[in-house]
Amino acid sequence: MNEIIAFSGTVFMGFFAIMNPIANTPVFVSLTKNFDKDSKIRLTAFKAVFYAFIIVAAFCIGGHFIFKLFGITLPAFQITGGILLFTVGIQMLHGKASHVQYPSTDKHKESVQKQVDDASGSVAISPLAIPILAGPGTIATAMNFVGGTQSSGLDDFSQTIVVIIIFALMCLVSFLMFIGAEKIIRLLGNGIINVVSRIMGLILAVISVQMVIAGINNVLKMYYKI
Repeated sequence: MNEIIAFSGTVFMGFFAIMNPIANTPVFVSLTKNFDKDSKIRLTAFKAVFYAFIIVAAFCIGGHFIFKLFGITLPAFQITGGILLFTVGIQMLHGKASHVQYPSTDKHKESVQKQVDDASGSVAISPLAIPILAGPGTIATAMNFVGGTQSSGLDDFSQTIVVIIIFALMCLVSFLMFIGAEKIIRLLGNGIINVVSRIMGLILAVISVQMVIAGINNVLKMYYKI
């Protein structure tokens, strides 16, 4: 039981840091500001978290198959995922929007604005579900947690179930933050949101370093029997 609680806490903090629902709240408001009905805003929020959950759950369940299909080893993914997350964390720590989660090209901005004007469904899929909620960083985090049995002490099935449940919880948190976005922004203010984002960046950077250490340790065990 203690192993499950400890692992669940680590997974929750990892997902919270990479998804950063507090910082995503103003993004959601800006993407749905032209919607004329609260029901459409709620539907957009629900679709976004639902699509994100399906994507990440699919990678959690089929992760080992994907590894075998492309000949990817767990240590390679741990190290690569750790480097990716470290980049995101450092950008967040310095108050910058991560290009992994928030593509910043003019073409993307024009595309996002067109999606906002067209329909809530397209906004829910992109950019909300992908890449903001279920981007490469989130997928890398999920697959690293699913594959990291050496550190958690749990079997593959239990570990996968815990990761999926925790991610579902994070999707619920994101949904509640989205539908209460305007109230949250008025309550916290942009200053507090920026501070929280930087703290999440620091936590994410630390988690990413731990992922790289675990990957290197697995390489030594795999090839050098250390």
